[in-house]
Amino acid sequence: MSTVLRYQPHYTVSDYRQWEGRWELWSGVAVAMSPSPLGPHAKLLARLVMALGNAIDAAGCRATVLVEIDWIVASDTVVRPDVTVVCGHEPSGHVERPPALVVEVLSDSTRERDTLFKRQLYRSQGVRTYVLADPDRRSASVLWLGPDGDYTESVLTEADAPAAVELCEDCRILVDPVSLFR
Repeated sequence: MSTVLRYQPHYTVSDYRQWEGRWELWSGVAVAMSPSPLGPHAKLLARLVMALGNAIDAAGCRATVLVEIDWIVASDTVVRPDVTVVCGHEPSGHVERPPALVVEVLSDSTRERDTLFKRQLYRSQGVRTYVLADPDRRSASVLWLGPDGDYTESVLTEADAPAAVELCEDCRILVDPVSLFR
C-alpha cells in the first residue's frame, strides 16, 4: 500500500508581509502567535525594557532596545522576540541582522517554542545573549554564546547581584535582577 504525499506549503517573507494578525514564519512554516500577554508577563516585559534602556543610557552605549519587532532572519524565517537589542542605530524597518541580545518572556503557551526552537535559531544566528525570563519562577536564564558556538547558561533570581552583559564591542551594561522581579 502506498501513502499519498501531503502538501506542505512553504511560505516566504513576501507571503508573510501580506498576512493579517500575529504570525511568525519558521523555515517556511506559518506559526500563529499567542494572544497578548497576561499581567505578570506584561509587567516583566515592561520592567525588562526599562532596565535595559536605563542600563544602556547609563553606560553611554550605542545600542537600542526594541519591543516586539520582526527580525527577518532569512527569506523564509521571521520571528518576533519580546525584546530585541541591536547595536548602533535602530533599524528604519524590521531587524535584518542578528541582534546583540534577545529576550523572550516565558508563558505556558510559548515555553516550548522559546526553549527549543528559538534557542536553536538564535544560537545558529550568532545571538550573543539570549534571556529566557520566567515571571512564574521570578528568574531569568541567561544564555551566553561561547567561542565554541554553543550557549552557556546561568540563572539569575532577585537574590543575585547585578549581572554584567556585554552587548556590543564597546558596550557593557549592568542589569539588576532585583529591579526586574519587584
